[in-house]
Amino acid sequence: MWDALLAALALMLVLEGVLPFLSPGAWRRVFERATQLSDGQIRFLGLSSMLAGLLMLLIFWT
Repeated sequence: MWDALLAALALMLVLEGVLPFLSPGAWRRVFERATQLSDGQIRFLGLSSMLAGLLMLLIFWT
């Protein structure tokens, strides 16, 4: 189980590094927009992300 968890963490880090590596200006604009979101909007995005991840796990890990 630890192997899968570490592989998932490594893949997440690779994917999160793609945009700042390929287009730092676009990444900066996205980050600036994110700082202007309300707490409720950020929570909704976080919840949506978690639910999408759980759904993907259920679909692809069975």
